[in-house]
Formats: sequence, C-alpha cells, structure tokens
Amino acid sequence: MVIVFKISDNTKEKMIEYYKYKRREKTPPYAVFQAEEDGTIITLYESGKVMFQGISADIDANIWKETEAHLNNGKMPEEEKKKEKEKKDEKELYEERKKYYYISSVGSDEVGTGDYFGPIVVTASYVSKENIPFLEELGVRDSKKLTDSKIIEVVPKIIKKIPYETIIYTNEEYNSNPEYNMNKTKAILHNKALLNLMKKDNYNYDKVVIDQFCYPKNYFSYLKDANNVFRKISFTTKAEDKCLSVACSSLISRYVFIKEMDKISKLIGKKVPKGAGVTVDEFGKEVIKTHGTDILKKIAKLNFKNTDKIKKN
Repeated sequence: MVIVFKISDNTKEKMIEYYKYKRREKTPPYAVFQAEEDGTIITLYESGKVMFQGISADIDANIWKETEAHLNNGKMPEEEKKKEKEKKDEKELYEERKKYYYISSVGSDEVGTGDYFGPIVVTASYVSKENIPFLEELGVRDSKKLTDSKIIEVVPKIIKKIPYETIIYTNEEYNSNPEYNMNKTKAILHNKALLNLMKKDNYNYDKVVIDQFCYPKNYFSYLKDANNVFRKISFTTKAEDKCLSVACSSLISRYVFIKEMDKISKLIGKKVPKGAGVTVDEFGKEVIKTHGTDILKKIAKLNFKNTDKIKKN
C-alpha cells in the first residue's frame, strides 16, 4: 500500500524530529529523509510531499493527516487543488458509476480500520434494482455526506428492507492476532460477511463489489488458508460512490460502529473520540489514569503507535 500527500512546514518539522532516530542510512534523491517504523517506510521530500509504504501505511498516513489538520485549523495544504481535482473526477466517476449503479448487486464495506478505539465492522448487503428508488429517497446515494445523527435515523429503515450481514471484529480479537496485518484482516472479514450473506438466500445479482483496498491477487492470497472463498468479485476504487450496495453496507457498518463506540463511552464514562490523532492520544492518557492500562486491551487496537504515546507520561 502506498499513500502520498503534501504537508505544511510546521508538520514537516514535527516529522523530522519524530523520525530522527529511525532514519535509513541512504536517502533517495530530493528527499529530506527516509525512515522505517514497524514495517512502514516513510519518505519526506523537499517539496513537502510525504510517502508512506507498507502494510500499515494507511494507519501512519492517517495519524499525520490528523496532525496536519490539528496544526493548521483543519486544513490540508492542497485543499483547493483537491477541490479542483474532485470536480474533474466527477465526470469520470459518472461514467464509471454506470457499470455499478443501476444494477442488482451485493456490496461489502468496512469501518474502524483507521480508528484507535473501537472494533472493525464489516457489512455485506444485497440491493436489487427495485430497491434503488427507496435507497435514493433515504439519501444513500450521497452516503458520505450523512452525519452520525442522520445515519442513526436512516439505517434502521434500511435494515428492515435490505438483506445484510454484519461482522464485528472486537478489540480483544484484534489484539489476540499476532500478525496485525490490516489488509489480511479486512480480506478475511469481507469474505466471511459475503459467504454468510449468500447463505441466507439465492440472490439474483449482477455483480459482487468491494472497494479495492489492495490488489485482487493479494486479496485472494490473504485467503489462501480459508476453507471457503467467494471469488466472483468486482474490485473498484471509490466503490461507495459508484455502487448502492457498497454505500448501503458502509452506512450499516458505520451505524454499528457508532453503537459500539457508545458502549465504550458508557464503560469509560466519557465520549470516545474517533480517529488516531492527537485528540485520541490525550484522551487515552486520561483513560489509563482512571482505568489502568489493561483497559486498552478491551477498547483499543494495541499495535497502533498511539499506545506508546498514551503510555508515556
């Protein structure tokens, strides 16, 4: 997995300081440094672009994105350029959506993989052509724009009509897995959700769609030890924007994740923050003061770098 984005000078200074003892001896051309931490290779270029490579690249990248936003009032350096690019991509997305939107489909999506607190939730759902107008009326077509409060209002209506299967991978289960390979975990959970859904009925679908988080060959390689593997899958990026069943699964997963986070908040006695940034670190430090470090095994993903930061006084 490779993730690249641009950072501001103040974040660049923090990165230089943070990775100063983790740098590699050789530095690529035009790079300030190249470092390695827990299997992720981080390269900071003179231009301000930073590249994350490796299995947990998304986790490391999200931490620094949140740091960038925290230091710059919620804004990323190339925010305006990003908006222009999004407009350009809209036409391409419209053309691509034709392949996935007006069909009967099964789609699978997950949440929680970038959040330090809370479980990983994966949902697979079946959407027939006949249910497209129903979901559009609820706003599922623009699922990314729905707030948590709107999701809590809308999803109960969805699950009454749309067949689905949800898998909750708890923090205890996650922390008991010595591999800590996030993509492999996602592949296993997606496969399980799809197989469980297919057992419920003989659905008449045109495609089975998953938002592509790794190359298809890697996805199936992660499942080489599974007894049963569902293989007729269409992998595509931005699947949530193109395919209603994926959007539907995303909303259901987010709904379940919100409910699980509410349970953790009740256990802790405070509302638990999402993500894996500075706010999460500060919250975690307060939590272990009152509940001890063992509580993290139940409510957090211990391999995230937040754990070390939280335990430092």
